Amino acid sequence: MKYFTIQELIRSDTARIRGINNNPLQDETDALTRLVYNLLDPIRERWGLPVRVNSGYRCPALNKAVKGSMTSQHLKGEAADITTGSKEGNKKLFELIQTLDLPFDQLIDEKNYSWIHISHRKENNRKQVLHLK
Repeated sequence: MKYFTIQELIRSDTARIRGINNNPLQDETDALTRLVYNLLDPIRERWGLPVRVNSGYRCPALNKAVKGSMTSQHLKGEAADITTGSKEGNKKLFELIQTLDLPFDQLIDEKNYSWIHISHRKENNRKQVLHLK
């Protein structure tokens, strides 16, 4: 893990403010490690500029607090919401990711490039590209 840490992927202001323990179990930690190794570090390497994680792992209580989907891959440590810091940068990063031969499950433009959701499963990654308004 060259550019990202597990601590960065479990950090949450909502969890801190609400006193929610957002520490993952071993399965989720393993999934986060695969997410960094297979997607986040290679993306950061090719992008050549900082990429920030807005949301990574979410325990069930945190996922409920942020009104996340009950089937969210964030619950399994398989997803991260990332940003370059601007919609324009996020759009360019989204386009770059599609040109890379990375084993993502889902790549989602969220709210007109407000952030990018990217996920990775241990197997059977679907390479879905979606745009959600």
